[in-house]
Amino acid sequence: MILAAETGLKTATLDVKGMKCAGCVSAVERQLSQNQGVKSAQVNLITEIAVIEYQPDAIAPEQLAAKLTAIGFPTQPRSSSTPLSQQNQRLQNQQKERQQQLYRLAIACCLLVFSLIGHLHHIGGPEIPILQSIAFHWTLATLAILFPGRDIFIDGWRGLRHGMPNMNTLVSLGTGSAYIASCLALILPNLGLECFFDEPVMLLGFILLGRTLEAHSRHRAAADLEALTSLQPAVAHLIGSTDDRVGVAIPVEQLRVGEWVRVLPGEKIPVDGEIIQGRTTVDEALLTGESLPVVKEMGDLVIAGSFNLSGAIAVQTRQVGTDTTLAKIIAAVESAQTRKAPVQKIADRVAGYFAYGVMIIALIVLLFWYFWGTKLFPEVLGSTTGHHEMIQSTSPLLLSLKLGISVLVVACPCALGLATPTALLVGTSLAAERGILIKGGDVLETVSQLQTVVFDKTGTLSQGHPEITDCLSFSELNSLEIQQLAAVVESGTNHPLARAILDAVTPPTNLTGEDFQTVAGLGVSARVQGSKIVLGNRQWLAQNGIKIDETIPSIQELLQAGKTVIYLGMEEQLLGAIAFQDRLRPDAQTTVNQLQKLGLEVILLSGDRQEVVTAIANSLGISQFYAQVAPTEKSALIADLQTKEGKIVAMVGDGINDAPALVQANIGIALAGGTEVAMETAGIVLISDRLEDVVQSLHLSLATWQKIRQNLFWALGYNTFAIPIAGGLLLPRWGLAFSPALAAALMAFSSVMVVSNSLLLRRQFPPLTSTQEGKN
Repeated sequence: MILAAETGLKTATLDVKGMKCAGCVSAVERQLSQNQGVKSAQVNLITEIAVIEYQPDAIAPEQLAAKLTAIGFPTQPRSSSTPLSQQNQRLQNQQKERQQQLYRLAIACCLLVFSLIGHLHHIGGPEIPILQSIAFHWTLATLAILFPGRDIFIDGWRGLRHGMPNMNTLVSLGTGSAYIASCLALILPNLGLECFFDEPVMLLGFILLGRTLEAHSRHRAAADLEALTSLQPAVAHLIGSTDDRVGVAIPVEQLRVGEWVRVLPGEKIPVDGEIIQGRTTVDEALLTGESLPVVKEMGDLVIAGSFNLSGAIAVQTRQVGTDTTLAKIIAAVESAQTRKAPVQKIADRVAGYFAYGVMIIALIVLLFWYFWGTKLFPEVLGSTTGHHEMIQSTSPLLLSLKLGISVLVVACPCALGLATPTALLVGTSLAAERGILIKGGDVLETVSQLQTVVFDKTGTLSQGHPEITDCLSFSELNSLEIQQLAAVVESGTNHPLARAILDAVTPPTNLTGEDFQTVAGLGVSARVQGSKIVLGNRQWLAQNGIKIDETIPSIQELLQAGKTVIYLGMEEQLLGAIAFQDRLRPDAQTTVNQLQKLGLEVILLSGDRQEVVTAIANSLGISQFYAQVAPTEKSALIADLQTKEGKIVAMVGDGINDAPALVQANIGIALAGGTEVAMETAGIVLISDRLEDVVQSLHLSLATWQKIRQNLFWALGYNTFAIPIAGGLLLPRWGLAFSPALAAALMAFSSVMVVSNSLLLRRQFPPLTSTQEGKN
């Protein structure tokens, strides 16, 4: 998929195969970034995609894909296909890869079983001459390398040849060294070496078993995103009129904007559109996180992928294919999974040189033990029956070789490479299932440092729909007549207060206005039946010769209650006053309380009057608030919090008027995330427009970041301890070291451990209850 960028750059997504570890990720990013015209490249190991920013006049995605393919990473630009077709392609690739893995693992396990049977006589088992012969074990080792291990050797050699050694390079060097040394011992017995053909067989067997388990865990980690992708139905029922009860079944990707589709009860809605006939309830749980069905009637909008529960409806298409809300959610989640936290970028840089470092350490270990170690600690070459010994040898060369091989295969750059993307994949997918888009690892890291949350008032803490609460009369007109006259004056505007008046009353047919005038921030005026009528705040009426005493008890009472009051006047006479209140969201109080319990400072910003903001802040328990702040001033105020007070700030707004503040904040959190502005400017987007999801998004972000830290701690800690032990650090005093086969098993376990730990996020955030379950 290729998207235009405002800066003249374009963004392209490449599907990259063949990556095995963090070293591969680093190599692919390096290969992409070094091309002229490529500004940035972000690669994800789990989802196997690369997102690049490039100059279209300097290079094309097809050229980059060809270059990666030439060095062993089969790559192709992602087409602008529907989420469903993308998922089908991914599932086919995964199925093929899984079959190949199982095929290789089955062969490796068979060879491993025969190898173990050949050693049963060492533990009192029966002696089987053929299975105990060196020729038989040579055959097993050769078969293991030629068949299940062939792809590992090919990929490892290709990486080394292109200066990009990876995990397969280390495994190939270790396995190949053991095999060649055993062959030399067999061909040249005068060298005094021992044959250990069982090591390559066991080493490859354990590695392939670990990779199969790891792949299974990785597919489970991607299950939530796949569940989102699978929401898109394959077929839609196209109709020519609302009288058509069945329609013609056509592929969804062939639908066009403006066409009509029929959706029956129990079917998924195929497009974003407007209901033009019928009434139903819709399950949007997997799109917005709303667990309860939503009632939809004529004129309401429905989202592609939501589930029609009760009634037959006709829908006019508004968005199809990659323009639907579902497609945008999936694209946003996939993009988020390539945005790395700064700590992961450091880990990737380390992993880029990891294989070189391990090969150097393995060579040092081999030379040390062969030339000095066995002379300094001759006891390590003694009896091979000690119960503490995991590695057996009476030959200095063979002991040195085994220790060097163990270092090669125990090292695990895979764990480093999987640490962030697996947790990020699970966390962002779980968030998307709840109607929350978290836009990357960098957002997660910032959330962990968050100190202050700033809320906009209108449309964020409040519902954004003012309602008339009171109407005072200071003339012979009653309250209804005052509202009707106000409705006549407001009929020429589209201000929120105007809409509130027009929603409450209908302008009388015997009154019409003319010469409308609107002054932003003050009020409106019109001539009605020859008289000039003015409606607005105190300043506006004063400009029109009408002075208002706001100390009048009835007016003062409204102002102290935090209500917005506008005044109606005619010529130089005050006719009345109308009070409005934008009610708080039902979950505003709970949200503020929960944020404060998390130790976060909550601040309120608003362009409204001081009295209104004070009343709302007091009712919510917010001690720091700012009133009469213009949209352009909000970003400056947040900048002051960041620079003068050193705060890490999150801004919560509706993503439209608050866009500058969302950009200025360390994290922008946008409600009503269907707007393009919100999708672009905010780090976290709340699709469902529920205020309580602000807290949920922070909980999910913190939990995901905690998993990333745990995974990196494990990956770095494992390699820090395992490599020295494999190199014989504990051998002289305690007789402890890893055999190559045990080292391979530990390496495989390390990768599985990281992925399994990421999957534990699902226990913290169990799946939402959805009426779709059991129906798809």
